[in-house]
Amino acid sequence: MTYTSLPLDRNKVRALFPAFEDPSLKGHAFFENAGGSYTSKFVLDRLESYYRQTKVQPYSAYPASMTAGDAMDIAYQRIGAALGLDESWIHFGPSTSANTYVLSQAFAQKLSAGDAIILTNQDHEANHGFWRRLERMGVQIRQWNIDPDTALLDPNDLENLLDDKVKFVAFPHGSNIVGAINPAKQICQIIHNAGALAIVDGVSYAPHGLPDVSDINADIYFFSAYKTFGPHVGVMAIRPEFAASLPNQGHHFNDNKLRYRLTPAGPDHAQIAAMSGVADHLEAIAGLAEKSQTQNNAFRLAHEVIRAQETILMQPLLDWLSARNDVRLIGPSNAELRLPTIAIALKSSGREMSERLVKHNIMAGGGNFYGQRTLEGLGLDPEHGVLRLSFVHYTTPEEIDRLIKALGDEL
Repeated sequence: MTYTSLPLDRNKVRALFPAFEDPSLKGHAFFENAGGSYTSKFVLDRLESYYRQTKVQPYSAYPASMTAGDAMDIAYQRIGAALGLDESWIHFGPSTSANTYVLSQAFAQKLSAGDAIILTNQDHEANHGFWRRLERMGVQIRQWNIDPDTALLDPNDLENLLDDKVKFVAFPHGSNIVGAINPAKQICQIIHNAGALAIVDGVSYAPHGLPDVSDINADIYFFSAYKTFGPHVGVMAIRPEFAASLPNQGHHFNDNKLRYRLTPAGPDHAQIAAMSGVADHLEAIAGLAEKSQTQNNAFRLAHEVIRAQETILMQPLLDWLSARNDVRLIGPSNAELRLPTIAIALKSSGREMSERLVKHNIMAGGGNFYGQRTLEGLGLDPEHGVLRLSFVHYTTPEEIDRLIKALGDEL
């Protein structure tokens, strides 16, 4: 395959990930990053430092405890900055599913029978499963459906579902099966024009450069840190004034502490502190890039260069898949319009094909990936599933070529 000049040096990028030095992983190409990425050395360094030096209860009067609390506070600040937000927006929970579950419990106390919410069938289960349970208390569920052929969401269809009964719309910035990048800023504006809240699932988008959430203007934006080179933490950014208006889901004595009200079972303190390493990693990526003509902020430059790197790597694979008549490519064939999370429907099950790729030292996923409703909306059997090929900025052209050859041998 032919690749234009990549903006990031592959060797320098891979040097930021200790996994590539592990003997057990040598020679294996990793194409299931949508399920969880390798961890940046910056995150591992901060995690180890915390466990070795400050694994104590934070925010007490003695030095180790104060250092531990400071490390956690810095993580809130750094992740907020990476998202273009003040630290008061940031909440860390055990996972995205746990975060949305707690949010759904808070909304259950805030909504009334007769209220309506809008969900999509393009989302991961985490951004609609718990919301759907609100129907038990009389909340109306309206579904914004994907096109059964293109798998895309049409904003015009959303406008037809909105009225003054709708309290919020939950939608994905990018689907973990479809891969298309939804116009989140435009959609949030449509939602706000109707007087509703915008809840955006960024789990599939965030690994490809953390977005400027302040520009998108979402009211709630969440993602999973273990898919963005970090620990197993769920990150939830919530507009502070709205977070304060939700019923407290934590201990009663923490009612006036914004960080604790919506994360009653927060993650390990060391993992919170290690989240600063995700910001460190993005700054390191920006440092490997040539100066941008449009971006002065390191986090925005990292987003720009990661997207450019992945788009170049993605297009040859999309072209090869699009040219075949024995696979169904889900989502756009233009790399500019999508994320490198590429699902294909095959005659064999997704799981079966992923098992056959193992002999080529290709690590890929097969199944429905908690997107049963998405597959049903496309006329596909969730039990049969799809093969999902997902990668990030540390993937190399040689690995893309190996994947294409392996697929050609197995199809």
